[in-house]
Amino acid sequence: MEISSNLTLELLDQPFLLEKRIDLLFAIQKCGSISQAAKEVPMSYKKAWEAVDTMNNLSSQAVVTTEKGGKGGGGTSLTVYGENLLKTYLFLKEEQKSFLNRLKQMTDIDTGTLKTIGRLAMQISARNQIQGIVESIILSEVNAQVLIKLKSGNTLISSITKAAAQDLDIKKGDEVTAFFKSSNVLISTDTNIVLSARNKFEGKVSAITKDVINSELVVDIGNGDSVVSVITTNSIKTLDLKEEMPVCAIIKSSDIMIGK
Repeated sequence: MEISSNLTLELLDQPFLLEKRIDLLFAIQKCGSISQAAKEVPMSYKKAWEAVDTMNNLSSQAVVTTEKGGKGGGGTSLTVYGENLLKTYLFLKEEQKSFLNRLKQMTDIDTGTLKTIGRLAMQISARNQIQGIVESIILSEVNAQVLIKLKSGNTLISSITKAAAQDLDIKKGDEVTAFFKSSNVLISTDTNIVLSARNKFEGKVSAITKDVINSELVVDIGNGDSVVSVITTNSIKTLDLKEEMPVCAIIKSSDIMIGK
């Protein structure tokens, strides 16, 4: 089974770069003539000019420029802005191709496992979603330890299966997102506590939202990174937690999922 999709960029809620228009821009780049370019695409001369006018009108700068008359009879060419648009479109096209290839690998039409596609479009319910850069990957026979450098300077460690790391094609230097549930985040007021959990982040309580049974605690771990924990309201009282109080947020490496 093949999965395909056209790529269209919009400006001001209007189609701006469609694949037909991209073909026209490449033809103009090659031929230096809009009449010749229209024949190559192919499209009518009138349609070609309409497409050029639309792109020029929608964009902040002209995409195509025309010189009339002169000894060489004039011609049509792309502006620097237009050249850059083509490069950007080709980059996006490659990214789209990679994404569609991933969908193809994850989908088996013969066995009816199309629900895998649905998972990609789902909103993630995990309260904690933190981005970082992969520092290193330690592989064993079954598992993989992925070390992720966060904006805060902390290193987060995720333990996933070796197969999952290979499926995601995770490499050093990749930007990834770590996901973990707020209910999996433990809170300690002892910043020197020694635990087997691989992830212990020191920070300050930035917000507390109390309910009858459970409460949500937000811990600022620095430089825009924060960790959310849901613990019992009774624990809030027992630990006497207050805003600006220094605490440790603790997460087991096996509770952290990775998305790329």
